Amino acid sequence: FRYLGTGQSLASLHFAFLLGKSTASVIIRETCVAIWDALHAAVMGQPHNEQWKEIADVFQQTCQFPNCAGAIDGKHIRIKKPVRSGSQYYNYKKYFSFVLFAMCDANYSFRYIDVGSYGSRSDSAVFAHSEFGKLLHDKALDLPEHTALPGTTSPAMPFVFVADEAFALGENLMRPYSSRGLSLARRVFNYRLTRARRVVECAFGILANKWRFLHTPIHLKLETAISAVKAACVLHNFVRARDGFNFEDSLTHSLHSHRPSVVHGHRQGAAVREQFTAYFMSPHGALPWQLDAI
Repeated sequence: FRYLGTGQSLASLHFAFLLGKSTASVIIRETCVAIWDALHAAVMGQPHNEQWKEIADVFQQTCQFPNCAGAIDGKHIRIKKPVRSGSQYYNYKKYFSFVLFAMCDANYSFRYIDVGSYGSRSDSAVFAHSEFGKLLHDKALDLPEHTALPGTTSPAMPFVFVADEAFALGENLMRPYSSRGLSLARRVFNYRLTRARRVVECAFGILANKWRFLHTPIHLKLETAISAVKAACVLHNFVRARDGFNFEDSLTHSLHSHRPSVVHGHRQGAAVREQFTAYFMSPHGALPWQLDAI
């Protein structure tokens, strides 16, 4: 816990506890694995149908984005170069990292994480190869049936996840419109999506500020570093459930976003996005301040 909370080096822990560096590393790994095994099912279990509805209700109340089941994003975790890894972990910012991919709810709790993908991979590639991405593609997440947006009776709209432009548009995955030559309605949609998507950025901020080993490069073996990040994520959820949320914690963080890449969607996703765009300009879906905010 001293390591996770402060990010002290193994040399510092060696002098503080009179332990060898290798012994300290083993203790960190075994403790982090035990934390993950003990807490994962309790604080990060996969939501079922009714829980997805509860998550969407909170998004509607706090972010005014209906039928939203979560916000997704990926962050670089800086590490030392893994042995015999070549350039696989070398990212576009010119340092070594692996990716923490996460989906979180409007209460800033992680509902799914994927840790350890190569830093050279894009967000969309990490998402496509993750268990969550495969479940979403196969429609195996137990999402609720299509539901009309608040104040309307039709059309029935799918539950969606919100993401940035690095992800591909899909029926259940919304991303912003390209920033060139946007109409007023599309600019409003981008603003409303950003309001919902920012929760995952805030969650990363809370995580990094609570568990400060994430502020510096992790000088542990790759497997141990992955276990430490997974442990920090479940501890984040545990502390969130116990202590609640303090907005000041989310204002800054040292985890680095992926570089946006050009990823195209498909027609069904475009049709869903257009329906949301029209709804956000309608009397039932518009916010009083949205035109002033864009």
